[in-house]
Amino acid sequence: MFYNGVQRMIELKNISKTYGKGEKAITAIKEVNITINDGEIFGIIGLSGAGKSTLVRCINFLERPTTGDVIIDGKNLGQLSTKELLEARRNIGMIFQGFNLLEQRTVLKNVCFPLEIAGVKKADAEKRARELLQLVSLAEKEKSYPSQLSGGQKQRVAIARALAANPKYLLCDEATSALDPDTTRSILELMKKINKELGITIVVITHEMSIIDSICDRVAVLDKSVVAEMGDVKTVFANPQSDIAKKLVLPEVKAAAEITEGKKVRIVFNGESSGKPVLAAIILECGAAVNILHADTKDIDGKAYGQLIIQIPFESYDRVKAYLDANSIEYSELN
Repeated sequence: MFYNGVQRMIELKNISKTYGKGEKAITAIKEVNITINDGEIFGIIGLSGAGKSTLVRCINFLERPTTGDVIIDGKNLGQLSTKELLEARRNIGMIFQGFNLLEQRTVLKNVCFPLEIAGVKKADAEKRARELLQLVSLAEKEKSYPSQLSGGQKQRVAIARALAANPKYLLCDEATSALDPDTTRSILELMKKINKELGITIVVITHEMSIIDSICDRVAVLDKSVVAEMGDVKTVFANPQSDIAKKLVLPEVKAAAEITEGKKVRIVFNGESSGKPVLAAIILECGAAVNILHADTKDIDGKAYGQLIIQIPFESYDRVKAYLDANSIEYSELN
């Protein structure tokens, strides 16, 4: 999408960040090139120490890159004056793992805080804050204090606060890491709602592939400070190319795959109807005595997403392979 003749996007060009000098220098990220398009949910994933948090802080210049350019909506942040940079940052909201709420302020006042700093009139700020609390389903909590909220509610307040200044972009740095699985799912659904209804581009930083394949359109996989792999989430999930992507996609399968014999096959579900009896068909139509080694699937709006690792007797493998090919079911053989 274009605004004033400029296409809205985030461009990271040859971004590197080094701390210290000489022999003590530590490179947090190295020559990262990523383009994040308008309206998408983009994931950045990697193990601890891969450089994820440094990279996301470079996007809004909380960390100034050692080399390279951060270009947002056609503006090179490194070439802006202090005033211009502060103005550009108003278009970039950010939420953190630790919520960072002001304990002495009510929920309503926490959401109003960035608007107060921007000089918005009190009545207008409170009106905007109440609209956002309605959006995040916390309208009834406006007079509560952070200590009276659950972790999920605190994160919803943080999200509302991040949206207060009508940002074009929302950066989420491990925003669900401190939450339980059910609360995590509700926060992810809220992010999808924000992306769809408000048209805000979202960048998700995480170490969990389940977060990425739940809401992201594309993903960059970081490993040892560099981008090891990047592409559509479906493609990376179905057929990871780099060693780190394989480790993130298949973190729990290795032990099970080593203790059984026969062909081990990974079946990928990328939106097939959840009513489609794939496993039953393999057993009945192919006559295969299938052993389930690992299953990680979920139903989203009647569609199946995830993966299934099965062991197939050698004598049945050709029949099963023919069935999977004939029905265009994505799969790969595991060693």
